[in-house]
Amino acid sequence: MSACNPPEPVYVLDKVPLIPLPSSVAPSAEVLTLDAIQSVVTEGADEQLISMAQNFKIFWKINIGQELPLYDDVANGDHALVLTIDSDFSPQQEAYKLDIASDKISIEGKTAEGIFRGLKTLEQLVILSKLQGKSNFLSLPGGSITDQPTFAYRGAMLDVARHFFSVSDVKRYIDLLSIYKINFLHFHLSDDQGWRIEIKSWPKLTDIGGQTQVGGGEGGFYTQEDYKEIVKYAADRFITIVPEIDLPGHTNAALASYAELNCDGKATALYTGIKVGFSTLCVDKEVTYEFVEDVIREISEMSPGPYFHIGGDESLVTPVVDFNRFMDRTLAIVKKYNKTPMGWYELITADIPEETLLQYWAKTEDFSKVIPKKSKILISAASYNYLDMKYDSSTLLGLFWAGYLPVKKAYDWDPKTLVPDLDTEQILGLEAPLWSETIEDFDDIAAMAFPRIIGHAEIGWTDATLRKWEDYAQRLSFHGPLLEALGVKYYPADEINWK
Repeated sequence: MSACNPPEPVYVLDKVPLIPLPSSVAPSAEVLTLDAIQSVVTEGADEQLISMAQNFKIFWKINIGQELPLYDDVANGDHALVLTIDSDFSPQQEAYKLDIASDKISIEGKTAEGIFRGLKTLEQLVILSKLQGKSNFLSLPGGSITDQPTFAYRGAMLDVARHFFSVSDVKRYIDLLSIYKINFLHFHLSDDQGWRIEIKSWPKLTDIGGQTQVGGGEGGFYTQEDYKEIVKYAADRFITIVPEIDLPGHTNAALASYAELNCDGKATALYTGIKVGFSTLCVDKEVTYEFVEDVIREISEMSPGPYFHIGGDESLVTPVVDFNRFMDRTLAIVKKYNKTPMGWYELITADIPEETLLQYWAKTEDFSKVIPKKSKILISAASYNYLDMKYDSSTLLGLFWAGYLPVKKAYDWDPKTLVPDLDTEQILGLEAPLWSETIEDFDDIAAMAFPRIIGHAEIGWTDATLRKWEDYAQRLSFHGPLLEALGVKYYPADEINWK
């Protein structure tokens, strides 16, 4: 097929059903035949750019059937995909501009991360066009996309404690999240039902506490090498892993592993149910803080991201005065290892450092009045964000204590207006937790997360003034075939007229 006589593209650029919706799209009359792209060019020898370019080459080979050479000299920029980092491009770290001309594609960004977001937009454009086109489809619409996120933190959380998921399952989830520009994965690594991360100084945590899960299955855990592998895999896709060790409640797996962490010196029985609020570390014992410090130190050494999540939720049998004493010492340990403390909003009863990142998950009286004014907030409202809530009464998986969560409800809201009187400057972003009481394998993850996390991703990226449910529902309908092409068994909600 010749570039001088290209076939008409399936879409005009501003009509492509991209998710998240970009900030600005300017279509042109130009048409790019895909066989016009003969190489990938990175301006300079930036290692991250080169790695991304190599991965894009694989994508192009799989989807277009064409082998692209890679150059680091812009002199080879004709008939190429050109990736350029320009530190003066924008003050926004993830900002990018994607230009499609008749003989060239260029992506410019302030950082390698911005370039990566632009590449994900291009990949979506190629796949969506390919799925809607004929078998001989060879063209893309011309024009430019200028884009940047609304929120700096656009997260997902995966609970691997109630049920354990393999390294390969976690990687697959990371791949899917990256398509939609999610940039944080919060890893819930411990709970009453299981301890999932190897701590070399406390080996029985996994020898005993890692050997079961909800329902009594065999459980499992990540070795430190496994965890490092996941952290790197995520980082290569510009997703930061946030480790969570839930303290001082949700700790039965630890209490069953080490008797000395209990006030009576007796190990508890392993637990395979789904009740909450019944466990606590013994806050009066010095060994408790030796344990806490060892855990935080070992995990922090493997976690290059800025945050360490210490839980703090539903510690119902810990007296408030004891909870606050425990948190005073624990938060100081987190800071000792150069991490910003992060926790569920129940931390507000303690004297927390102002920089603590608080995760709002349930309605609480006067929340906006009691949080430190310099604290940042993540919105993870159970009734809008919790991906383990049933879609409706017919949904087989999930729970419904926070109500049903259909696709429209999961999308059609604004984090900036959810909590009355909250200073919007304090909202760092949002996070969609997937608790795993009823989630046992990757297909379960897929069914509960998709499509709702796609809408969650758009809320985090796209300004609220640009978002409309009717438009989103129409765009989402085209992502059913995209997910199917990736082997994802998503939930085909009746609210969407799937293509």
